[in-house]
Amino acid sequence: MLRVAREFFHLPESERLKCYSDDPKKAIRLSTSFNVRTEKVSNWRDFLRLHCYPLESFIDQWPSNPPAFREAVGTYSTEARALALRLLEAISESLGLERGHMVKAMGRHAQHMAVNYYPPCPQPELTYGLPGHKDPNAVTLLLQDGVSGLQVRRDGRWVAVNPVPGALVINIGDQLQALSNDRYKSVLHRVIVNSESERISVPTFYCPSPDAVVAPAEALVDGGHRLAYRPFTYQEYYEEFWNMGLEAASCLDRFRPIA
Repeated sequence: MLRVAREFFHLPESERLKCYSDDPKKAIRLSTSFNVRTEKVSNWRDFLRLHCYPLESFIDQWPSNPPAFREAVGTYSTEARALALRLLEAISESLGLERGHMVKAMGRHAQHMAVNYYPPCPQPELTYGLPGHKDPNAVTLLLQDGVSGLQVRRDGRWVAVNPVPGALVINIGDQLQALSNDRYKSVLHRVIVNSESERISVPTFYCPSPDAVVAPAEALVDGGHRLAYRPFTYQEYYEEFWNMGLEAASCLDRFRPIA
């Protein structure tokens, strides 16, 4: 996966630009920063966004260059989905719910990935690869190359999550925070850049389907745990997230029930 990602971003610009779009509704697109339509300051990142599930609906739209891209990314995305489902089952059990609860709660499911490329930055102190934010999806599986850049907020300070060879970083997103009624917390994180080395990362975002209604199980709402968020569809949530942009504050606060 990392090899074909690097090969793609080392293609001539004319070849890469065949995939370019700043339309967030496109299932396959190359873009830069986060939302170039609304940002006043851009982030130091190029990314290739790929929708991955169901695989047969999207793979023919993926880049055909480099030649091994579709096969390698297709295999990786299939294995990533299998792992995401296992994680969701384990999280369900940890909350005292039936093993398949979270999987069922996410409707028809959706999966996409961002193949991120952070080139060396001549003045890294002036920008971020991505500023502090919380992921909008349910669970993220992050594959990193050997270059550090990811940081998480813990106890009031930013802590580096250095790459471990052969390992994935698993990140909880806002949808699991809502589905667990705040038992699980989404993680505030950011990406810094450097002046010496390019960096590749591949987050796989596992999500509810757009029409899935996100609400916790009745067993998770009791006298000690009031309903933290009103029910909402993932489509409703994502539109708020996209319009708000990447901020340290979570979009979830907009879905608190009215007292």
